[in-house]
Amino acid sequence: MRAGALDLADLRESIDTALAAFLCSPSSRVPAQRRRVGGGRDPDRTLASYVLAPGERVGPLLCLLGWYAAGGGRDGKGEEAAVRLAASLELLHAFTLIHDDIADENDGRRGAPGAHRTFAVRHRERAAPDTSGRNPAVLLGDLALVRCDEMLHSAGFTHRQYRVLLPLVDTLRNEVVLGQYLDARTAGPPGADIALASRVVRLRTARYAVERPLRLGAVLAGAGARTLEACSAYALPLGEAFRLRDDLRGTFGDPAVTGQPVTEDLRSGRATVLMALAVRRASRSQARLLRRFVGDPGLDARGAAAVRRVLEETGARETVEKMITARYEAALAALERAPFVPRAADALRRVAAEAAARTA
Repeated sequence: MRAGALDLADLRESIDTALAAFLCSPSSRVPAQRRRVGGGRDPDRTLASYVLAPGERVGPLLCLLGWYAAGGGRDGKGEEAAVRLAASLELLHAFTLIHDDIADENDGRRGAPGAHRTFAVRHRERAAPDTSGRNPAVLLGDLALVRCDEMLHSAGFTHRQYRVLLPLVDTLRNEVVLGQYLDARTAGPPGADIALASRVVRLRTARYAVERPLRLGAVLAGAGARTLEACSAYALPLGEAFRLRDDLRGTFGDPAVTGQPVTEDLRSGRATVLMALAVRRASRSQARLLRRFVGDPGLDARGAAAVRRVLEETGARETVEKMITARYEAALAALERAPFVPRAADALRRVAAEAAARTA
């Protein structure tokens, strides 16, 4: 790698280091003696174990790259504040994932059990272990959001930075909640509304996980309008490519790689562009098959295989692959025009390649 290049692995490590230091130190505003929980594990330790599990750190990484892209330096208090801002987004992400897994009744992700399943195992001697798992998991998700705020408020921003950053953080949170609401509302029998599925993609991933984090880092560095416009021109198509790839992984991926069974997304009946394309193009017999299996909580491997055949036969999978390629190319084209610091643009190019090529 050329001198001065930004190493993505090093940046992810700096984010994890900041998270570990924050979560594993007595930095909470609640006195330590009040945080002890009789007969149980400290909730902060449980949260730290969850947050620090291996992950892609997409939002935090892009936030940090936004800082560098807009001219932020690699040393001093400014960079420390940028790393803390980036790391706080992983706590927000933990909040959304924990609650998401409870709502969707997912067993887990990233190859590890969901927080509600972990708590259920701890309380397996109780009369209702599933309920005993869900309730503390909801609180753990709440704690992640509280700790996100605490990390933001102790990051060392200037008053001017707080004034411009906090409204953007509020916007990000509102958008992801709206995206999750739409996702939940549209789950069930498959529909052909590609526009609605695309809106969920944009809110839940393109904006929340990619565009907003990149712009947050750039705003922290004092970016002007042209730089912020370039952030969006790169991030929105990349975020859509990322979500579309995730949808393919959820249906066609190798569970050993994705960490989730291939039946999970199909059982939930989530509104995806992949499924909407298939429904729109399906023959009558194919449409009946999709209505029979998609959204069925009892879907087995045989039924999932039948659905995948329809997704192949209608050309939905191929179309989504082409959509991913087109959006990846649009993101790269935006980088060529962007007024970013060259080493940051190079790192963003590598992030785009990772997102488009994730194993499906």
